[in-house]
Amino acid sequence: MIELDVHAAVAGSADVDPAAVLGRKGLFGKDRATLLALCAVHEALDLPPKTPRSPAEPDPGVAVVVSSNLGNVGVVSEIARGLRADGVRSVSPMLAPGASSNVIAGAIAIWFRFGGPNLTVCSGAGAGFDAIWLAGALLQRGRARRAVVVGVEPDDEDALALHSLRHAGPAEKLTGGAACLILSASTGTSAATATVTLRDYGPPPASPAVNAAVNAAVNAAADAHPDTPADSARYGAAGVFAVCAAVADVRAGGPPRHLSCGDAADGFRTLRVGGS
Repeated sequence: MIELDVHAAVAGSADVDPAAVLGRKGLFGKDRATLLALCAVHEALDLPPKTPRSPAEPDPGVAVVVSSNLGNVGVVSEIARGLRADGVRSVSPMLAPGASSNVIAGAIAIWFRFGGPNLTVCSGAGAGFDAIWLAGALLQRGRARRAVVVGVEPDDEDALALHSLRHAGPAEKLTGGAACLILSASTGTSAATATVTLRDYGPPPASPAVNAAVNAAVNAAADAHPDTPADSARYGAAGVFAVCAAVADVRAGGPPRHLSCGDAADGFRTLRVGGS
């Protein structure tokens, strides 16, 4: 169990104009998911629009953990299409940095001068809760004093196409956007403490008999924690969006919230926000 003080929680729309939030300088060459993530962090830090970037040395006490399964798939697909059609010379060198699997977390760290541990979680539908748990582990072990957790998914053509292939039958359309939580180790004084007890109930194995047992565990967990599950259309960002909403509810005087995140393909996680 890891208790975290949530200092800020903000959800960003996929319709946001990055230039209006961040200013125009430095945006060239960044993919849509990275821009959405930067906007969410900017707002979570309560910075005025177009605040100039700090020239200070990176702060080694601030970690960045990003949850995104499809974040830069558009860039990777563009490079792959170019290579297939016309070879290496057709691919712009400007695209290369964006092909890194950790590009979003790296961009956040560079932009806001966060010099602590920096990683991306791509563990499927439950990735948002995994990212929050990992951030909590970094805090608990003294690797950072604050952790910036961002859940983000784009809604570009490539991301939408890949997401639509996740399940047989009618597919749920991916909803783009970014959400940010800023966490610190609990002092016991926060109005909204996220008590992170991450439990994994899947994904179900191939055996029908074992599947039935796992499904029974999932159903039991859902009965025990009847709160609305995270919006699966948010995919890798779903868990972070859900915690943002729960924090707002608890701070407004609501009761502790028990949340679930994931699906039958990637497994389910549960997390509690508020209370001890």
